[in-house]
Amino acid sequence: MDAKSRTCLIRHRQALEKDIKTSYIMDCMVSDQVLTLQEEEKVKQQNTQKERAAMLIDTLLKKDNNAYRSFYNALLHEGYRDLAALLQDGIPVFSSGNGKNSMDEMTSYVKTTLCEGGVPQRPVVFVTRPKLVDAIKQKLCSLGSDPGWVTVYGMAGCGKTVLTAEALRDHQLLEGYFPGGVHWISVGKQDKAGLLIKLQNLCSRLEHDSTLSQRPPLNIEEAKDRLRLLMLRKYPRSLLVLDDIWDSWVLKAFDNQCQVLITSRDRSVTDAVSGNKYEIHVESGLTHEKGLEVLALFVNMKISELPEQANCIIRECKGSPLVISLIGALLRDFPSRWEYYLKQLQNKQFKRIRKSSSYDYEALDEAMSISVEQLSNDLKDYYKDLSILPKDVKVPTKVLCILWDMETEEVEDILQEFVNKSLLFCDRNGNSFHYYLHDLQLDFLTEKNRNQLQELHKNIVNQYKRYYKLHVPVLSQEDCMYWYNFLAYHMAGANMQKELRDLMFSLDWIKAKTELVGPAHLIHEYVEYSSVLDQKDSIIRENFQEFLSLNGHLLGRQPFPDITQLGLCQPETSEVYQQAKLRAQRETGTFYLEWINKKSLKNLSRLVVRPHRDAVYHACFSRDRQRIASCGADKTLQVFKAESGERLLEISAHDDEILCCTFSADDKYVATCSADKKVKIWNSRTGKCLYVYEEHTEQVNCCQFNNRRGQYLLATCSDDTFIKLWNLKDRYCRNTMFGHVNAVSHCRFSPNDDYIASCSTDGTVKLWDVHSANELKTIEIKEFFRNADEQQDDVEVLVKCCSWSRSSDTILVVAKNKLLLFDVTTCNLLTQVIISHHSTIQYCDFCAGDELVAVALSHCSVELWNIKSLSKVADCRGHMSWVHCVTFSSDGSLFLTSSEDQTIRIWETNKVCKSSDAVLKSELDVVFHNGEVMILAIYNQKHIQLINGNTDSIIIQTEPQESLICCCCLSEDLKFAAFGQENGVIKVLQLLDGKVLTSREAYRTSVQHCRFTTDCQTLISSAHDAVIQVWNWQLNECVFLRGHKEAIKDFAFLENSKLLSWSFDGTVKVWNITTGITEKDFACHRGAVLSCAVSPDGSRFSSTSADKTAKIWSFESSSVLHELKGHEACVRCSAFSPSNKLLATGDDKGDIRIWDILTGELLHFCSSVTVDEGEPTHGGWVTDLSFSPDSKMLVSSGGYLKWWDVTTGESLQTFYTNGTNLKSIHVSPNFEVYVTVDNLGILYVLRKL
Repeated sequence: MDAKSRTCLIRHRQALEKDIKTSYIMDCMVSDQVLTLQEEEKVKQQNTQKERAAMLIDTLLKKDNNAYRSFYNALLHEGYRDLAALLQDGIPVFSSGNGKNSMDEMTSYVKTTLCEGGVPQRPVVFVTRPKLVDAIKQKLCSLGSDPGWVTVYGMAGCGKTVLTAEALRDHQLLEGYFPGGVHWISVGKQDKAGLLIKLQNLCSRLEHDSTLSQRPPLNIEEAKDRLRLLMLRKYPRSLLVLDDIWDSWVLKAFDNQCQVLITSRDRSVTDAVSGNKYEIHVESGLTHEKGLEVLALFVNMKISELPEQANCIIRECKGSPLVISLIGALLRDFPSRWEYYLKQLQNKQFKRIRKSSSYDYEALDEAMSISVEQLSNDLKDYYKDLSILPKDVKVPTKVLCILWDMETEEVEDILQEFVNKSLLFCDRNGNSFHYYLHDLQLDFLTEKNRNQLQELHKNIVNQYKRYYKLHVPVLSQEDCMYWYNFLAYHMAGANMQKELRDLMFSLDWIKAKTELVGPAHLIHEYVEYSSVLDQKDSIIRENFQEFLSLNGHLLGRQPFPDITQLGLCQPETSEVYQQAKLRAQRETGTFYLEWINKKSLKNLSRLVVRPHRDAVYHACFSRDRQRIASCGADKTLQVFKAESGERLLEISAHDDEILCCTFSADDKYVATCSADKKVKIWNSRTGKCLYVYEEHTEQVNCCQFNNRRGQYLLATCSDDTFIKLWNLKDRYCRNTMFGHVNAVSHCRFSPNDDYIASCSTDGTVKLWDVHSANELKTIEIKEFFRNADEQQDDVEVLVKCCSWSRSSDTILVVAKNKLLLFDVTTCNLLTQVIISHHSTIQYCDFCAGDELVAVALSHCSVELWNIKSLSKVADCRGHMSWVHCVTFSSDGSLFLTSSEDQTIRIWETNKVCKSSDAVLKSELDVVFHNGEVMILAIYNQKHIQLINGNTDSIIIQTEPQESLICCCCLSEDLKFAAFGQENGVIKVLQLLDGKVLTSREAYRTSVQHCRFTTDCQTLISSAHDAVIQVWNWQLNECVFLRGHKEAIKDFAFLENSKLLSWSFDGTVKVWNITTGITEKDFACHRGAVLSCAVSPDGSRFSSTSADKTAKIWSFESSSVLHELKGHEACVRCSAFSPSNKLLATGDDKGDIRIWDILTGELLHFCSSVTVDEGEPTHGGWVTDLSFSPDSKMLVSSGGYLKWWDVTTGESLQTFYTNGTNLKSIHVSPNFEVYVTVDNLGILYVLRKL
């Protein structure tokens, strides 16, 4: 050793002896072959930790420079960075004159790079396989500087990991090709939660020296983005190593245009990712000679000195490195037992662990049993405890510390015994250790201890409860994710019914778990463990499962909603509501709302999932109803469980929007078609792409499999006007069907597979013979939309889709707003239904039984019609935007809908058909009078309803009107009501008996607004024109307010018979409603004036505009006092505070700003801190604002309702309505009752708790 190195070691000897633990440090040094096993044993024989450290340093001082370097790197690897820093100045330099090429050695640079990257060290016993190592290096060099994938594949246990790590021990390779470093992550078999943990750990490791501490990513997509930025900015030209990849979907999370090396059993695992690809195959077994070499190294003998039994053992081990290592580890401890272990392998007929085992190692379970039998009795007990570990999960040391009630070091020492005997595997991630069993080892233990599994599960649960008591783990604790993912699994395994119910029926647990891993896993657990949860009754479990199924799409994304507030929206009989009410009463400082009229609302959806990040164009059930496939604008194909929404596959399937997907008749395949002109066939279980068809020349709109099992025919149609028929066994299409003269939007096989029907924008439906591909019939749909005076060519009809009856005798066709049913044989029209006058039909599907038809509409809803009685039997509302698709399950018991709002809803057909929810228009009027909440609403566009908001009872409902009702209003004394209609008529009602007192044909266009004056004798109204009418309905006298040049936006009352109006012409006017004279005229904005508000003292008013500004004006001087700039979108609403000091403004981006009205200064910006995936803060436009009487709180409406702290600008509470686009919020004078209607027509009367 150099004098400088020796001096440095002696100088810092005292600090080293005080702190280091020698066991793991010596492991590293033995691996580097600078410390012998005999020297290691000599150190271990010392009595105390300090004596062992002193002996190790004495041994080091007798060695060379390599020993110093190895000791330094071992300190780094084991987390002693401060001590390693003390030795840094003494690191000896490499000498180029020693006859060795420094590039071929394990240089300090290589060791540091690999150690920091988490690359596994060489096993204590290592034999080189130079051809394979060189092949891996060569493929890595072939990547150059381009992104791509190197796959090292072969059977489990063949040495892929060891060979990959060895290839990276090359100075020239690392310095020349990967100067950014190497980042190793052991992946293994993972579910989504496990993969997220891996990604969180990797991001944390890569950010370790970052000045800003970031929270862990909360979902895989966020983790992927974080990793992409880290690799691009902090670690360019680095290598990412993914060890032990089992599933192709896992690679999606790492598909970030970087350089990746993976080890896997599956050669095709990279088929689903992009970039250059290279492969190296590792033979499944060692050669006989290499096997002998491994045994020789274990027992520290030359090959020539091995006994004859060695050859027999190698043959019995089938050349498996894993099995040879197991036997070699035993022989190292008992070198005289060659004959004994050979006989154990030859004669013991152990029961096969799994008859259908995918592992090809006949000797593995035998070697397992032998290894376990050699353990001491106490170690056998500890090893037995591992029987209940979940499969394919790497368990943090902390979990086993809790299980065994031991210190970390004690647990690691026990586990290291198992690792040394190849009975357990260790994944070292920086300073933390994770342990896992090979799944055959786990199966072996499970089978062996089957009668004790329940007690073992009970033990780990009891230890968890003892450790955490009433608390739950937090994310900063390394064992946190394990308990959230598997605590319920252990409780169910122990049949601990009470504990499992207490856990899974806890809103605290639901909140914590969904925020960490999303809702799907928890829904899956409700289904998986229902037999334990339902031992008393199933009602409570069903309450929680329904709550999560319908709100999980909110709970799993940011900003995380208040789970107590969500729970308060459940039915009062629900256990979820009862818990939420108790929580709300305990949390006295928090603002909560009771939805007091929710009794009338029934949740018709069974499950709501949000699998995509953009519009969902199509979704369908598998034939067995267990899975759902979906696709959309985000270019991905998703496959998930129909019961829970748990994601099974996520595939970036196309280069453009995916327009349709379909399962084959046996559910084996999924087909997709896209705007990229391609059709692809996928294995529905593995996600592997099997075929790509590229014969269409325009976007492919629809794909459908035939209905017979085993005969895989696929029909596709395109904007290129062709329908193509593909046989999956052939690369090219079987037939091309010509005939349409415009884009073909949809195609479907008849249930008997004899025909294909196609729908086109040319206004026709064509029927084709499947066997000959000949056109059989054409139905001119345009004929049924032509008026008497129109020529056929003048009519444009886009035929959207069609659906066959189960008998194949009739076909249902959708165009514009009509359903048309045709006889297939005669092409005669059997019946037609006009579904809606205000919406177009997007999709339709026949239910099994041929009576029920589901239609998806552009105005957010889905309707179910009985095609025989021509009656609507259900109206399914819940989506917040266009519904693109609706499809039934094969038995008709369920149907699903997919929408522009990124969600898919699953509905139960029978449950939906029994419901008849009222639908209200968003225009309503509310009077708060003596504690009563009286609401005037428009019901189903034809009726006026007077509703008592406190009791949710309908006091009056009018007969249906001859024209649709557009607006309504109440008089303050609650004696009269008025409403305006689409035909321009205004009517006044007497509320005592609902009798129409008078009416007036006021406008030629639909009435937009009407309001009573305070004396209730005059009604002021506006329509889609520039005139306001002031109608004294009792005297039947009318004054016309003319002056605006464009349509009136709205108006508000001022004192002394004055009226303030604002218009799309950019002006605001003050009128005398008695004389009809304009008293003041304000040219306010270049764009339309969208709202005005009047200050409490009547001296000022505000105006907001589409020009993205708001202004404060003086009535007295008719001048602008302040122009409020800063909004980035149309400013849609404003409100003065009762204190007359503040003005709040809201815009179409979802932002709210609070201003000082005296100075025009911006005081606060109301916005949530984090918003998921770029969504607006408010879920859309801010449409209305209202201050509390003390001016300390503000309520806003938009996509949902939000309450704000005016002083800080922070959100106090959010109420998520079932629908969206709330146009207004009516607030009681004491700021305790709030009334609004969403775009689904659902009324909300909310009271502050």
